[in-house]
Amino acid sequence: MEIRALLFDVNGTLIDIETDEWMEETYRAIAHFLTYQGIALHRGEVRDLYFQIMKEQFAASKEIYPEFDVVAVWREVLRRHATEYTRTLGPEKFQPMPRFLAELQRGISRKRLVAFPQTQEMLAHVKTRHRMAVVSDAQSVYGLPELRAAGLADYFASIIISGDYGYRKPDPRLFQAALTELQVRPEEAIFVGNDRFRDVSGARQVGMKTILFCPHGNPGGSPETEPDYILYQYADLPRAIEFLAAVKR
Repeated sequence: MEIRALLFDVNGTLIDIETDEWMEETYRAIAHFLTYQGIALHRGEVRDLYFQIMKEQFAASKEIYPEFDVVAVWREVLRRHATEYTRTLGPEKFQPMPRFLAELQRGISRKRLVAFPQTQEMLAHVKTRHRMAVVSDAQSVYGLPELRAAGLADYFASIIISGDYGYRKPDPRLFQAALTELQVRPEEAIFVGNDRFRDVSGARQVGMKTILFCPHGNPGGSPETEPDYILYQYADLPRAIEFLAAVKR
């Protein structure tokens, strides 16, 4: 079967990233910023509010694999604690503030952001023969800028991010959305990811072949989530594609 498309997870697959959402400095900075917007909250209160509202979003969802909306979380924080002074700031300042807070939170909590070795060279090579998409459990407010910062965004014809849909992998609808945008059938596509459950299991549900990316070795796992191929470095991806193209199901 001809392989016409390649779909990729992002964090842990294309991008080596480390974040710490519990980092004290993050909520101290946000609390200080909010002071200038007329909102007096201690950093611990800001942190607890953030996770409480996120928890409320998950509890309200009817999805099997729910996803939260980080901009909506910060919008709700502002709604609950806006003062008379806050409301005098005007829509031109107040309306974009939830997005700014999401970006600020992510930027401060991020410790590392770099593409895995050989990623750009690999994407440039395979793009000449295959259509490509991203299916990522993330938030667009920072997922898209991080793809750009790593120099990877322009390689993809479709970028599907779970935060825009309200559910996350392994929900098959995310994979199907990318396939539909690429105009390819599942059997004509390969999904590359680093998580056996969310990536391998999810992609297999819609009929795609799967590659498990293991840059640090030790793939582990169980037969129920066995990928079609295990990849340890991106230099070997063309060989993996050729192998999977010859495999019949």
